[in-house]
Amino acid sequence: MAYTYEYPRPSLTVDCIIFGLDHGNKLKVLLIQRGYDPYKDCWAFPGGFVDMGEELDKAAQRELEEETGVKDIFMEQLYTFGSVDRDPRGRVISVAYYALVNLEKHKVKAASDAKNAGWFEVDQLPKLAFDHHKIFDVAITRLRNKVRYQAVGFELLPEKFTLSQLQQLYETILGVKLNKRNFRSRIAKMGILKQLELQTGVAHRPAYLYQFDKEKYNKFIKEKTEGLIKRAIDFEI
Repeated sequence: MAYTYEYPRPSLTVDCIIFGLDHGNKLKVLLIQRGYDPYKDCWAFPGGFVDMGEELDKAAQRELEEETGVKDIFMEQLYTFGSVDRDPRGRVISVAYYALVNLEKHKVKAASDAKNAGWFEVDQLPKLAFDHHKIFDVAITRLRNKVRYQAVGFELLPEKFTLSQLQQLYETILGVKLNKRNFRSRIAKMGILKQLELQTGVAHRPAYLYQFDKEKYNKFIKEKTEGLIKRAIDFEI
């Protein structure tokens, strides 16, 4: 027999903040246009209510796929948002998830209760529903902090890439211009790249191509303390 609670309980939702890089190295975020009230026609992050007996991670994956068609991506739990007045429908607490993907590998198609879906540049966002501007601020800050101490984003590069492409990737995510010599010195100290052959068929002076060595990176993480890792990879120090 199900237990009946004497007191009202808040509802639980999930929201998915999916960042993507396009072929022009522009950082974008995935939004849906709501098809129903509240905030009908307003833009928001994909998400919705967690079903009874459903795990949070599963709910986030389900809502993302139902509303945008995007699936099979790894999302990390970001933060829990629980301001009393964040949702006009009542007391609703949201657990937010975030991810960084190559948007060209994830074609979006609005479905479920989403009227539309699309990628927006992070510095040109429309007005967002609920408290989603606050959620975005937390997510972009987390992403930029994480990229300073972890090898985030290598999967967004071609299998073989130049150091200039790698630097441009980090500059795009961090939103700052990095010193070329300092960047390359810190990457070299980590020893996580395999140097390959020179570029061919380019009009400019050919540069060396590189590959990310995941095995060496995992070894690097295991052998170093978190503080040393941060000093090694934090390009703004």
